[in-house]
Amino acid sequence: MSMGTTRSIDRELLVRLLSESVGLEEDTDLAGDDADTPLVELGYDSLALLHVAGRIEADFGLILPDDAVTEDSTLAGLLESLQRAERAEGPL
Repeated sequence: MSMGTTRSIDRELLVRLLSESVGLEEDTDLAGDDADTPLVELGYDSLALLHVAGRIEADFGLILPDDAVTEDSTLAGLLESLQRAERAEGPL
């Protein structure tokens, strides 16, 4: 996906980006119960989270604030930060 696309980042796409980054355990359910679990507890280290943030910036032109990508980051929190970034930037 290239910058300038009109597709916004929804939960499904964010889960796919995270999965492609390091993979997921079989019992991980980011769409459900695990959405509020810190991502480091699900196997994502800070390097993986920075990789995902860099990919989002490169592919979508959205820059996540530094405090959005921490050891306390959750899927729900990242999604909220992305939605704020999209509103601030206007249409992708």
